[in-house]
Amino acid sequence: MSTSNQSSAPEPECCTRVIRLKELTRLIGLSRSTIYDRMNPKSKRFDPSFPRPIKLGLASVGWNLSEVMAWIASRPQAHPITVTKE
Repeated sequence: MSTSNQSSAPEPECCTRVIRLKELTRLIGLSRSTIYDRMNPKSKRFDPSFPRPIKLGLASVGWNLSEVMAWIASRPQAHPITVTKE
């Protein structure tokens, strides 16, 4: 009887870690209120692609770090401003 071993190596920490709001604000550079505006469909700042929070307890939430990193990677990148001297 052969059994296939389909257990893969553990995922890297960046893919399985849950981050809290304080770390999220540092990582993406947005304030707490702007983050919650991005999640609120009634807000003019609503972003349907923004990562959804994970409920951790009665009054606590976190975000999947891999989803946050994917969201950051999907954002348009700013182009450096070139200064020309005349």
